[in-house]
Amino acid sequence: MYLTSEKKAEIFAKHGKSAQDTGTAEGQVALFTFRINHLTQHLKANHKDFNTERSLVKLVGKRKALLDYLKKKDINRYRAIIAELGIRK
Repeated sequence: MYLTSEKKAEIFAKHGKSAQDTGTAEGQVALFTFRINHLTQHLKANHKDFNTERSLVKLVGKRKALLDYLKKKDINRYRAIIAELGIRK
């Protein structure tokens, strides 16, 4: 499996407040970005996998909603996570 509990803890430790704090928007955005990148690579090899494509679209929507929330609540946190992950809206 590509996403083990150790990998999740590492992502949340790096982008969240701690490895156990899975509720921060930054940590969730980082996790969604990791999953989006993995699914994108999968779809490049399996272009007819429409269920994965649907899951990818849903994940992108969830990430966009979280980024909109961050942008509305605290623009500095939003800019920091965008720069750190290398994503843009």
